[in-house]
Amino acid sequence: MTNHDLAKIVETSDEWIFERTGIRQRHVAAEGEVTSDMALKAAVRALEMASTRAEDLDVIIVGTISPDMPMPACAAFLAHKLGAKKAFAFDVSAACAGSLFGMSIAAQYIQTGAIKRALVVGVELLTRIIDWEDRNSCVLFGDAAGAMVLGPSEDPNRGILSTHLHTDGAQTDILCIKGGGSKHPASEEMLRQKLHKVSMNGREVYKFAVRALTDAVKEGLAFNTLEADGITHVIAHQANIRIIDAVLERLAIPREKAWLNIDRFGNTSSASLPTTLDEANRAGKLKPNDTIAMMAIGAGMSWGSAVVRW
Repeated sequence: MTNHDLAKIVETSDEWIFERTGIRQRHVAAEGEVTSDMALKAAVRALEMASTRAEDLDVIIVGTISPDMPMPACAAFLAHKLGAKKAFAFDVSAACAGSLFGMSIAAQYIQTGAIKRALVVGVELLTRIIDWEDRNSCVLFGDAAGAMVLGPSEDPNRGILSTHLHTDGAQTDILCIKGGGSKHPASEEMLRQKLHKVSMNGREVYKFAVRALTDAVKEGLAFNTLEADGITHVIAHQANIRIIDAVLERLAIPREKAWLNIDRFGNTSSASLPTTLDEANRAGKLKPNDTIAMMAIGAGMSWGSAVVRW
């Protein structure tokens, strides 16, 4: 769905959207396609690249706020579709930071020796939970899925060096879905007020995101005794090009080090980080021993960073 397509639905234009977000188009799931279907496609591709069989997985962690249904977890549907009979499976709800939180959880399981193989998926079918009459939010989001397979590293100097996660619950109102839970359960009034759709204060999200992501990456650099010029690549949640540029400027990291796809996919929430990592990897950009800084922020507000040596 291009910006020109959107202009036929809501009062907007390609120029207005691109100037403010960096987005030219986004993708919409097919009719009848559900979140676990998209997760399955990404998972199969990741397992193939990692030469890992689904039946060898110990855990499946899915980051999503748009599961097939509120209960059970999207991860349970995915495990069944994959045939991953050995794996325990659960969802993580950290919105756009979901896959980063999931990756951090999987890393802890592996580092303690509790498991050997983990599948982490970030997947969102956002086009069914946004208000298509709200031009400030509907222009941002798209549907996507990305997946990562994690296992123990034989080299202690390579792999996930550290993760740094944060949540500020005082900011829950600036990005949320107010209806559908115990506070505003399903009702005609809830639907009439569109409380089941994404609600966002874009200005406040921007201000908070730039500050929080900058601090999180600095935290990761300091923890690993690294300087900004020691970062080879930045893999960032593709929320808004203005946010990414502002954070890179504050970190004194050139934009050329960041893999960008927001112009083609829009904001895909938890799918953003793994799809961006996957694209950079399949394009041959990531070389052994490259140092990667990852960052993501979502509703909660929940955010974090990771430092990875490829």
